[in-house]
Amino acid sequence: MSNVKFNEQETSNITRVERVGAHSHIRGLGVDDALSARQTSQGMVGQLKARKAAAVILQMIKEGKIAGRAILIGGPPGSGKTALAMAMAQALGPETPFTTIAGSEIFSLEMSKTEALMQAFRRSIGVKITEESEVIEGEVVEIQIDRPLDSGSAHIGKTGKITLKTTDMETVYDLGAKMIEALQREKVQSKDVICIDKASGKITKLGRAVSSVGEYDAMGPNTKFVEVPQGELQKRKEVTHTVTLHEIDVINSRSQGFIALFSGDAGEIKTEVREQIDQKVAEWREEGKAEIVPGVLFIDEVHMLDIECFSFLNRAIESDMAPILIMATNRGISTIRGTTYKSPHGIPLDLLDRTLIISTTQYSAEEMKQIIQIRCEEEDVQLTEKALDLLTKIAKETSLRYALQLITTSSLAAQKRKAKEVDMIDIKRVYQLFVDLKRSTQFLQEYQSQFLYHKQDSMDTNEE
Repeated sequence: MSNVKFNEQETSNITRVERVGAHSHIRGLGVDDALSARQTSQGMVGQLKARKAAAVILQMIKEGKIAGRAILIGGPPGSGKTALAMAMAQALGPETPFTTIAGSEIFSLEMSKTEALMQAFRRSIGVKITEESEVIEGEVVEIQIDRPLDSGSAHIGKTGKITLKTTDMETVYDLGAKMIEALQREKVQSKDVICIDKASGKITKLGRAVSSVGEYDAMGPNTKFVEVPQGELQKRKEVTHTVTLHEIDVINSRSQGFIALFSGDAGEIKTEVREQIDQKVAEWREEGKAEIVPGVLFIDEVHMLDIECFSFLNRAIESDMAPILIMATNRGISTIRGTTYKSPHGIPLDLLDRTLIISTTQYSAEEMKQIIQIRCEEEDVQLTEKALDLLTKIAKETSLRYALQLITTSSLAAQKRKAKEVDMIDIKRVYQLFVDLKRSTQFLQEYQSQFLYHKQDSMDTNEE
């Protein structure tokens, strides 16, 4: 039997389109093994003390030594508070639940404020469920597909055989139409190491066998080489699934169950349902079937919450299965929403007393220049040295956010004049088209008489 490859028909190249976000350049915190922050690493620039403090918190989260704690990131606008939280999310990896909400979201949802916060909390708590399943694991020796010779037997479908081996044995298995489709979908070929779940029929390609190293068709940028499995082909294997408590809540609380996860219409979940789920999860933990993974809940613009939400947070972070709460704010001494009292960051003192506070500071001109360079690489924009200096000067005199927004617009201006690099003339052009906050405020002061409601107070006085 000869080896059969499934890519018989030519397929068109698929270009993966990725949208560039405000923090898509961040890959991690950029710290070394001693938790000391590097000046520029993994998309992060400066804020060395804040990043080191975040790295310490991160290490405590990974070791499971911190739970039910709150961290507050406070600093002026544009000082990298959200970037710091995104870096922590990247460093934790996909296995740790990380939920991001804005303070104002709580008031726009069609449910009570405390219910919205509770769902965010339970979305940030993972349950790692371990179960045993029978699998077939081995290296593919060869694949043979039998196609019907005439149209009369075409309804039977394709059949075939696959030969798998380990270091100790080799076996031939019959293939049905569904298994052949699954093999084609995974692009399995000879000398691939695969795993087949006997219950579901799911095929997972683990990588290329080590014996194929050096072959001209085995190498690629993402090629992963694995050892050939030992022992028998059929074996029992532990499979781990990670779901959040909120997903379990939704499945058990609505008549449509699993469909509600995709529709996003979870609604308010009864307390009785949550209590039963917590009891069941506790039983799984005692039996060794499940493990709780405390994640992270990040609340941006936390000063937008009111006194009722803050009271709920005080109680929620003290529960047994509370995630790590990270809050960010750019407010100084301000009024607590829902009261007439003022407090640092607009947060009640009793909640502040329970938090570890990380402060961020404004970036220096050199750090701004490095951030602009990183963003240019992320947005695939080339700047001349003079254009980079001018953009850094604009960032220093106005704001870093305004300067970063000029990168793409100036690139479009450069494309208009068919230039490969953005020059000073392009930045000057978009600088005149789009005003910053200071120039907008100056414009309003000069022409305020032409705007509505600028004399509302005086008009009301005259009417009286």
